[in-house]
Amino acid sequence: MNKDQIKGGAKEIAGKSQEAVGKAVGSDRQQSKGLEKQVEGGVQKTYGDAKENLKDALKNR
Repeated sequence: MNKDQIKGGAKEIAGKSQEAVGKAVGSDRQQSKGLEKQVEGGVQKTYGDAKENLKDALKNR
């Protein structure tokens, strides 16, 4: 695992929490910020996965 995978996963979790809080208090703004954070985290995690896959592929040459 690399730092992008970890940070991305953490952002996804934080975004889900923020979205849930936004729903609980009726704040569309908080919900959308939470969704935005989830997407950002997913992209960063996917980037980290790609880096890890490339590193593994180069190692197994």
